[in-house]
Amino acid sequence: MKQKILFITLFTISNFLLAQDYFPESKGVKSNNHNYTAFTNAKIYITPTTVIESGTLLIKDGQIISASDQTVLPKNTVVIDSKNKTIYPSFIDIYSDFGIEKPKRNGRGRSSQYDATRDGFYWNDHIMPETNAIEKFVFDDKKAEELLKLGFGVVNTHLQDGIARGTGVLVALNKNSSNADRILNDRSAQYFSFTKSAIKSQSYPTSLMGATALLRQFYNDADWYAKGNINVTDRSLEALNSNKDLVQIFEGGSKSNVLRADKIGDAFGIQYSILGGGDEYEMIPAIKATHAKLILPLNFPDAYDVSDPFSESFLSLSDMRHWNQAPSNPKILAENGVVFSFTLNNLKETKDFKEKLNKAINYGLSKTKALEALTTIPAEILGQSNRIGALKKGMEANFIITSGDYFDKETIVYENWVQGKKNLIKTANTNDIRGNYTVTLNSKVFNLSIKGTADSPKATVKQDSTVLTSKFNFENNWLNLSFADNSSETYRFSSLITSHKKDFNGKVVTIHGEQDFIATLTAPYSSEKDKDEASPKIELTPVTYPNLGYGNLELPKQQTILFKNATVWTGEDDGILTNTDVLVKDGKIAKIGKDLSAGKAKVIDATGKHLTAGIIDEHSHIAALAINESGHNSSAEVTMEDVVDPDDISIYYALGGGVTSLQLLHGSANPIGGRSAILKLKWGETAENMIYDNSPKFIKFALGENVKQSNWGSNNRFPQTRMGVEQVFINYFQRAKEYGEKKKSGVPYRYDEEMETLLEILNGERFISCHSYVQSEINMLMKVAEKFNFKINTFTHILEGYKVADKMAEHGVGAATFSDWWAYKFEVNDAIPYNAAIMQQQGVTVAINSDDQEMIRRLNQEAAKTVKYGGMTELEAWKMVTINPAKLLHIDDRVGSIKKGKDADLVLWSDHPMSIYSKAEKTLIEGAIYFDIEKDKQQRKDIAKERAKLVDLMLQEKSKGKKTQKPKGKSKEEMTCESL
Repeated sequence: MKQKILFITLFTISNFLLAQDYFPESKGVKSNNHNYTAFTNAKIYITPTTVIESGTLLIKDGQIISASDQTVLPKNTVVIDSKNKTIYPSFIDIYSDFGIEKPKRNGRGRSSQYDATRDGFYWNDHIMPETNAIEKFVFDDKKAEELLKLGFGVVNTHLQDGIARGTGVLVALNKNSSNADRILNDRSAQYFSFTKSAIKSQSYPTSLMGATALLRQFYNDADWYAKGNINVTDRSLEALNSNKDLVQIFEGGSKSNVLRADKIGDAFGIQYSILGGGDEYEMIPAIKATHAKLILPLNFPDAYDVSDPFSESFLSLSDMRHWNQAPSNPKILAENGVVFSFTLNNLKETKDFKEKLNKAINYGLSKTKALEALTTIPAEILGQSNRIGALKKGMEANFIITSGDYFDKETIVYENWVQGKKNLIKTANTNDIRGNYTVTLNSKVFNLSIKGTADSPKATVKQDSTVLTSKFNFENNWLNLSFADNSSETYRFSSLITSHKKDFNGKVVTIHGEQDFIATLTAPYSSEKDKDEASPKIELTPVTYPNLGYGNLELPKQQTILFKNATVWTGEDDGILTNTDVLVKDGKIAKIGKDLSAGKAKVIDATGKHLTAGIIDEHSHIAALAINESGHNSSAEVTMEDVVDPDDISIYYALGGGVTSLQLLHGSANPIGGRSAILKLKWGETAENMIYDNSPKFIKFALGENVKQSNWGSNNRFPQTRMGVEQVFINYFQRAKEYGEKKKSGVPYRYDEEMETLLEILNGERFISCHSYVQSEINMLMKVAEKFNFKINTFTHILEGYKVADKMAEHGVGAATFSDWWAYKFEVNDAIPYNAAIMQQQGVTVAINSDDQEMIRRLNQEAAKTVKYGGMTELEAWKMVTINPAKLLHIDDRVGSIKKGKDADLVLWSDHPMSIYSKAEKTLIEGAIYFDIEKDKQQRKDIAKERAKLVDLMLQEKSKGKKTQKPKGKSKEEMTCESL
């Protein structure tokens, strides 16, 4: 219902006092303009969903007074006719570093720095919540000009450095004012990231998992501090607690980091708004489940220049797909109800903003959602919806005036008003010269076509059917055009367009001198053809799980399957059964026997083939984004579960080798490493869904050269000797014992995630897998464990295990070793290939592991080597990669053998499972087929076709003159125990 609004000329200002009113005027006469300003006859977007087709926007003293289609204007009103123009709220960027000097990376010395450099702050230099951006802020006129031209009126800026980064400052881009006016909030949000400070040199954390653990401990310490349990003042903890009621913003930067950040928030009752990475479309259900508001960059990648086939071969399919699919990310998120705002962050060039934004719209994002992501949603995230982001009464007078629909390619931003102050972007032309013209000069005929918008026209010149290279400009009603014809003669036209008319005339300069010319209109301008040309045909490749080669269009589902007439390697007392059926139902092994009824089951003829339990790798480093947290000599607080990489192609390769489970181990950089992740290789699932539910608790310890830094160069971290390694264990277990006694006593205690982990070991709740080589150290650690009344679970590598096998059996420790590795570094010079068999003969539970992304694909053959070296039976050899590692990992009640009721983690082999000629034809996890050799053959063909299609699309981009980038080789680091 239309309402008529009558304004009283005396308007009471509340909450928005003019900041300068109480300052004395040092020069001249003080005068303030308190007139109203009215923009009439404009299309007004009060919000993205509330639009007035022809109305009046009334402002005064930097505020919105009204936006309505019927307004009675006060007498002291300056009226600006805005007919045929559109008014939007100015845009908001809530993740900016505007006005904050970029941190300069510190040139780190050769020696590592392990202690903090500050006194009175948190123990880690990368934790800096006490940083206040307002103290570092300097208004940047040049950058403000760039942002104003794009339509931005407000930015939320902060120092983008460190893990806990402190507070931000909300700034109006008001060039014609002072910070007293334009600072809207000097503590607008609190910021976090997983990235260390560029200006601090403290070593810890060295990894993503270390940063994650550090944040958890920081929050726990802040809670402990808030309860008054610390007598000293810690300015960092003080700051975190004082900022806890602010908006909390986390820099994720990728789909996986969005989930990691949200997991930290969930643990401490915090709902972060999270900076995304543009790849969230690959993991929509998990992203949606976070309920986080996202901040999305618009840095969609440019096409790769694939004109050179050799260069194209370096490109991964995942990179090619991301170029094709990334612009659809906003649309997909919007369709799934994920709330997001846009940011200029990570754009190579700010001026590319509108092009990238329009690309998202071309890929299906609605203009309404796009506008929300630039106005109301960022305001909502910041808790400033009553002040910015819309054109409602009492809000800041921040708005842009455009020639039409902002999202149309040729629309011009004329003015950007911030806090009621005008910023002129471009003067509007008063005449429309678009159309098709004929120009005749010296018996030569040229066809001139002028399209685009009235205020930003574009020209094309043809001679006959040849398009000539030309330069064209039309501004302030002056037309300037230059080109060279087919005979290389040059022409320079100029004309002042004084009124709307069909033809126009002016002067042209040629080699023959200056002449008059007339451009005769032959056809009026029609926008329909331009619209058709501006709507590109979008060809999207489908998203798979994971979204790279060999991904699945749908996640594998559990099936009811009957394997008929297989040779079944049970791994149990039944041994090897011939011509036997196995029924899989509801993810479990339902029946084992002969002539089983199929019912509705999918029947697989396994005649002449072998069915085994899935291979289990006790020691692996695939599927990880980091391996070592080397900043301290103990990193028991970190967990590999925080850095599982579900997109690692090595997972698929392992499935192709019959591997279904593994222990993802921390590396060997320190005596006490990080906690393990025990995974089922569910290709395409999220990291969370790959981790065993109710997973047994493990941790990696290490001995030998690596932990004492024999090969690290110049370092000063304790320990430097094998004696020192022993003292680390004794010291930490003694501290853990005292920590446990304090917990039991009932007195208040500081929660320490590192001590909690070590206490679990003392209590028999967590198991140790220890990297080991030399017999003296193996003996040492068993003695340390016995001193503190617990047992080592597994010695891994253990290449001198044959020397102390009897002592290992007496202690009750298992072994995970290589089949035949030796002499690859000094401390393995005494390794022998009979190691596994000798330990087995002494009663030690022995597994053969990989520790290698290549070897994991052929653990079946590694097991076979123990038959040659040591005379193991085939069945006992096979147990070393199935039930034995399951026992070592305490998951043998679920996997590792074919037994009724166990998880249907199975492999169907084409031949004897330890033959070098045998292939894994099907690999199942919980009754779902995660690898199928026939499907694999088809996928190889599909990948070739998809690459060819994407190459063609990229070549089309280049032919259209679009930006391209050089192909870059992309290979994931091969992770080992020593990876840093």
